[in-house]
Amino acid sequence: MTTLKVGIASYEEMKARTKAVARGERRISTSEPKVWFTSTESFAKVLSAGNRELLRIIAEKAPGSLDELARLTGKAKPNLSRTLRTMEGYGLVRLERGERGRIMPKVMHERVELDLPLTAARKSG
Repeated sequence: MTTLKVGIASYEEMKARTKAVARGERRISTSEPKVWFTSTESFAKVLSAGNRELLRIIAEKAPGSLDELARLTGKAKPNLSRTLRTMEGYGLVRLERGERGRIMPKVMHERVELDLPLTAARKSG
């Protein structure tokens, strides 16, 4: 497995970055974050202690369905489904179709690295 590099940027910053890339004015470096959160609070919420424990259980037990994951965690299936879909949106898990259409969660990364500048970068020129 790999390390997922994430960053924090406002919606406006992400939009401007995406447009600059699309116009060919900017290239994305391989060292840049692949996933962006709009705030440290949203990052902390998605990767809360409870959600990290959920990822650990998925990685270690490899549940074959959401029903099995619900039994393993004691959490309600609708809550798990909602949490996993959010995590899927950030590239933390993949939800695969298994036997009889059962959804099987798979953890995609063993680590997350947060790129969080504490001061704004100065523009030269």
